[in-house]
Amino acid sequence: MNTPAFPLPAAARLRIVLVGTQHPGNIGAAARALKTMGLARLVLVAPEQFPADEAFRRAAGADDLLAAAGVVATLAEAVADCRYVLGCTARSRRVQLEEFEPRQAAAQAVAMAAEGEVALVFGRERTGLTNEELQLCHAAVHIPANPEYSSLNLAAAVQVLAYELRLALREPGGPAAAPENRHPDEAPASHAQLEGFFAQLGQTLDDIDFHKGRTPDSAMRKLRRLFLRAHPSEQEVRLLRGILADAQRMARLADGRT
Repeated sequence: MNTPAFPLPAAARLRIVLVGTQHPGNIGAAARALKTMGLARLVLVAPEQFPADEAFRRAAGADDLLAAAGVVATLAEAVADCRYVLGCTARSRRVQLEEFEPRQAAAQAVAMAAEGEVALVFGRERTGLTNEELQLCHAAVHIPANPEYSSLNLAAAVQVLAYELRLALREPGGPAAAPENRHPDEAPASHAQLEGFFAQLGQTLDDIDFHKGRTPDSAMRKLRRLFLRAHPSEQEVRLLRGILADAQRMARLADGRT
């Protein structure tokens, strides 16, 4: 994708994702915010207008970031290869996620970038990220603005997080190492691998009649949070999917199916 401007490997694994951006000027201003902080990777999910002259005008010299920006149809596609996804959002959401302030979020993002791709996701100017989109995130980021006037422009929010990422990348000693409980050869599972696991988990719960007529949404939200907090490796996800496959096979046998 993009060639990172910051001379640290972790920065090369950090991407900013803008979802459903309505005003092209905000895309350009966000690109400018990234370039001033030495970051270079921008992904756009279903922007309403892009490419657009206004975006390039507001980029003010960050045209290269706009030219190299990836444009995809869904957030799932934008973060498919990511090992860690942070959603920038206001509080009081139905989706309960671990929540960080910008400095904590940046430190966590840079630490996780030592293992693989990391995304910081920003939603629409008026409505932010949907609950469904937030469910694709490992944790949330909340900027503690003035509660009496908390309206923050999209590009300004990107600037706050980009600045904190730059500070985290400049910390003495560089980015933190991988979690101590993980073997160095065990790569963390990607977002796409986890989504495949969640789809199979949901189907397995249906196959064994776990919900017993109750709506599955609540249980799946809790299970998603549990496994996202655990940050399973690729090998662990394969093991879990093998267990699910056997459970599905036994359910078919119990039903007289092959």
